[in-house]
Amino acid sequence: MASRARLVTVLVIVGFIAFLFYSTLEVQRVECTVTVDFQGERRTATASGETESSATEQAQTAACGPLAQGMDESIACSRRPPTAVQCLPL
Repeated sequence: MASRARLVTVLVIVGFIAFLFYSTLEVQRVECTVTVDFQGERRTATASGETESSATEQAQTAACGPLAQGMDESIACSRRPPTAVQCLPL
């Protein structure tokens, strides 16, 4: 009986992991690479999302991370138009 319970537990865990993997990848439909210039520095980052807009926003946030010091600069960097944007469907 213990081996049957162990098998059921393993199957439930594997099923749950497969569900998480599938649901995470299902939402990602577009991948965007964004280049941001801020305070004399340039960074490029890539992110994926359900829409081009959300992928671009996430990539810009990632690019601004190392450039900005503090919340004020993070907000200012995220409001600047990107220098370059390239999006591809997944």
